[in-house]
Amino acid sequence: MLLELAGALADVLPAYDLGPAPVPTLVNISENMTYRIDDAAGGRRWALRLHRPEYHDAAEIAAELAWVTALRAEGVVATPPVVANRFGSVVTTVRSGDAIRHAVLFEWVDGVSPELGDTAGLISSFGLLGDIAGRMHDHAARWSRPAGFRRFAWSWHATLGPGARWGSWRAGVAAALPGEAEHVITMFEPAAAEVERGLAAYGRGPDRFGLIHADMRLANLLVARPAAHRAPDRAAAGGAAVARSGTVINVIDFDDCGFGWYLYDLAAALSFIEHSPALPALVAAWLEAYRAHRPLGPDDLAVVPTLVLLRRLLLVGWLGTHPHSDAVPDAAVYARDTAELAHRYLTGTLLPDLPHHSRP
Repeated sequence: MLLELAGALADVLPAYDLGPAPVPTLVNISENMTYRIDDAAGGRRWALRLHRPEYHDAAEIAAELAWVTALRAEGVVATPPVVANRFGSVVTTVRSGDAIRHAVLFEWVDGVSPELGDTAGLISSFGLLGDIAGRMHDHAARWSRPAGFRRFAWSWHATLGPGARWGSWRAGVAAALPGEAEHVITMFEPAAAEVERGLAAYGRGPDRFGLIHADMRLANLLVARPAAHRAPDRAAAGGAAVARSGTVINVIDFDDCGFGWYLYDLAAALSFIEHSPALPALVAAWLEAYRAHRPLGPDDLAVVPTLVLLRRLLLVGWLGTHPHSDAVPDAAVYARDTAELAHRYLTGTLLPDLPHHSRP
């Protein structure tokens, strides 16, 4: 695989103006491969994302980049500037062995992701996430998308249904708990059915379902301290781009952006920490900041526990297809904790301070 990636990278680099001897360094492996590209002679630096095969086609990636660029250009949030190749395209496509691979290039932005830290700091950071999400959703709701814009939907079918993009949650349970999977799956089934019912009742009206980031966690913010960056340009300086004594906050990794329930971005922010005792305070901080930009009614608040469990079950499926991931210390513990969350969801004790719809 590494030889295949090296070949794809060697084919991609000449498509860009990267100086006489660009030096690639692998900095992250997740769904895609991210490389830092250094032009030592010119003092320039970029981030190159080499996409995994068959997850997005070129048109879908171009749509992602169109939104990233619009958010930056309109001063909604700061995002890394997209760099076109020598042919004027923002997506470069190469053949790597038997696979087609796409690549995109961004200007390098300095910064580090906020740490989970203590509870007070985490609550403050969730307020920041809610503020950013509110700005982005407000933009998405009024943005005139370019012709041909196409992204997938994070619907029931694509999350926990038969077309689950990240894998079956049942298979995830079987991988994490091979000796007790049947029992745990039986425990999860009523909760999954209730999630499906709750989402169908909530519906997909334009005030609640639209273009979302879909992975807006603290890990996907890059905070640059004042000494670590140049003064932000006009496009990057609006909205939530600049906060906290001039720090610049870039939103990154829109690879999963698509159409979904707006409040799914809250559930995504809680990924892997849904069982935290601070959960109610984190949700409250996110919602308070979000409401500064978009109104929320009782139905919106009532669906939050449903979306939290939707995301949690989605991650159980994802862990089943990523057995070597270090996202959680122990997949078996995560699956068992999910069973406890599912029980709390069904009994109305997951986020009990929010309105709850009565269940048949």
